[in-house]
Amino acid sequence: MNTEQKEIQKCTDQQKEEMQREISPQTYQKFETLKKILRDMGSVAIAFSSGVDSAFLLKTASMVLGDRAVAVTAQADQFPEWELEESISFCRAEGIRQIIVKADLLSGEAFSKNPPNRCYLCKKELFGKIRDTAEKEGIRYMAEGSNVDDLGDYRPGLSAVAELDFKSPLREAGLTKQEIRQLSHMLGLPTWDKPSYACLASRFVYGESITKEKLAMVEQAEQLLMSMGFRQMRVRVHGSMARIEVVPEEIEKIIRKGIRERIAGEFRRYGFSYVTLDLNGYRTGSMNETLERKDG
Repeated sequence: MNTEQKEIQKCTDQQKEEMQREISPQTYQKFETLKKILRDMGSVAIAFSSGVDSAFLLKTASMVLGDRAVAVTAQADQFPEWELEESISFCRAEGIRQIIVKADLLSGEAFSKNPPNRCYLCKKELFGKIRDTAEKEGIRYMAEGSNVDDLGDYRPGLSAVAELDFKSPLREAGLTKQEIRQLSHMLGLPTWDKPSYACLASRFVYGESITKEKLAMVEQAEQLLMSMGFRQMRVRVHGSMARIEVVPEEIEKIIRKGIRERIAGEFRRYGFSYVTLDLNGYRTGSMNETLERKDG
């Protein structure tokens, strides 16, 4: 019995019935396509951040390829410590081998100056290290977890993905974010309803320098909001001002007496001079809105 068959056998009859009710035939077919794509690779190093997409991709690769699927996780200042810890816990729970590579992008001016192609510079450095790791380990392919929904925003990092010959199996299979969440739930992954996240460098307005100290301020601020029950949120940085984004239905909560004062006080303690709330609410890529106005 192969690895995939053993994984499938773990599902009870009840789980299989629930799976069939929850997943549409079209989505399930995409899942089968994804497994074939990974099976044909033979061996693969997955760029693993512990997010929804990369966790699902890694789990599926492990089901199909067994120990020929390896997680490679980057450790750098622009990624919060809790995310690294979650990646380690996930791999241990799933019995997946993980390799952690360290990177220091802040030592180079190109990245720390925070140009519009910052994501490209980051991916080029980090994925280059993952490629080097794969070559040393004798792993045939490298893959990352972008999905078809990622094609709708300004994502210069995808250029680095193509240049370094990384595969994007989720996009190749035509999977959307919602479908990935459904399939993750089907597989019992704890990440199925995890809020979307991005590296801390994405919190800075383009052109503002990124430093280790500023990244630590953002990490502390977002950890505070998470501890207060705000799951999908961002703390954007504009000089010494923090701009908080929460989902619209939580705006009323964040301005309540006691909550508002605590956030303002703690943010000032972290180093912010001003604390503001974005009335448009949380949305992905809000820092790219300034690029759109300039282009227009």
